[in-house]
Amino acid sequence: MSHVLICGVGMTRFGRHADRSVKELVSEAVLATLNDAGIERRQIGAAYYGSVAQGYFENQVTVPGQIALLSMGFSGLPVVNVENACATGSTALHLAQRHVASGEADFVLAVGVEKMLYPDKAKVFSLFETGWDVHRAQENYDRLLELGRGVEVPPGFSRDAPFSRFMEVYAAFCRYHMREFGLSQRQLAIVAAKNHEHSQCNPLAQYQRPFTVEEVLASGPVCYPLTTLMCAPMTDGAAAVIVCSERAAARHGLTQRSVRIRASILRSASLRAAAKLDEHVTRLAALEAYEKAAIGPQEVHVAEVHDASAMGEILQTENLGFCKRGEGGAFAESGASRLGGRLPINPSGGLECKGHPIGATGLAQVFELVTQLRGAAQTRQVPNARIAVQENGGGLFGVEEAAAHIAVLSAD
Repeated sequence: MSHVLICGVGMTRFGRHADRSVKELVSEAVLATLNDAGIERRQIGAAYYGSVAQGYFENQVTVPGQIALLSMGFSGLPVVNVENACATGSTALHLAQRHVASGEADFVLAVGVEKMLYPDKAKVFSLFETGWDVHRAQENYDRLLELGRGVEVPPGFSRDAPFSRFMEVYAAFCRYHMREFGLSQRQLAIVAAKNHEHSQCNPLAQYQRPFTVEEVLASGPVCYPLTTLMCAPMTDGAAAVIVCSERAAARHGLTQRSVRIRASILRSASLRAAAKLDEHVTRLAALEAYEKAAIGPQEVHVAEVHDASAMGEILQTENLGFCKRGEGGAFAESGASRLGGRLPINPSGGLECKGHPIGATGLAQVFELVTQLRGAAQTRQVPNARIAVQENGGGLFGVEEAAAHIAVLSAD
């Protein structure tokens, strides 16, 4: 299997696109990616199309990728539809790079899209109830909430408006870390404020306004200790990536701007005990990725991690080995993860600020990292970034993500 390169990336602005269809969002992202790569659509040998909500909301349950891509002028190529919860976009990329590595095609497209902002909020939130074993939903919920027992919830910290029960799970993870490692609510707010500061430099982010730590803490309660500004919003948007072989990149003069995929690891959860955090699915995937890429976490210059809440960033900072177990909050508080720090994390603003259109999220992370490795991120550029890590997870099984993807990318 030969090395695989990313030669093109593109995405829409994330946010509210009430007047635009899924097809239109896909078309914008794909055309931007083709333009970025400098190739034509006829050169694409296969496509992997990721979406989670389209069938649920629009009843386009089957062949959504064919409908979207053939409608914009692709013809005859194999299109594979991908759904893997919040790891959908990353899974599409994983399959696309394996397709190229097998020698079956020189150029392969991975695209993800989602429209999440629908008037029926109850139906939107009910989508997330499909992200675990639906036959044991109450058992799942009770088991995960048990992780947060023993931490007192301040009086009056409650929310009247509906929200996903996944935020209650994130809150339970927070309280577990509070009890076991001394994580503070202020450290969570520091993560969120840092990401909001980063997002003002990203013209494609859903939110581009900075907030102070105090403003994050004072924002509306969700589920203790999470406040509104610590949580990812509902989002519409699309993102796409084109991967190619080294041979094709050289033949078409694309090598200079291409980014190498040093590792792409996709894993599923186990039934580990909650206390065995070093067996966490993303920890194991990261170790495998580092070994395949022949690097260690200390060599990483920039990372994009899955922060559906600020707690997600803290957990993944630890799982990826950027700091010791239990020190994710202190790592953020030290300033290490901000632009200008030792290892900037989520310079895009992360899911909390850039937005979280489920099927597009992983590919948008890759868009950011490719932009960083090209040195083209302008005011949010990490100086001399040469090695990047992407982490993206989705769904729940046992006490962790049901699906997880880790990619290691390099500028050479």
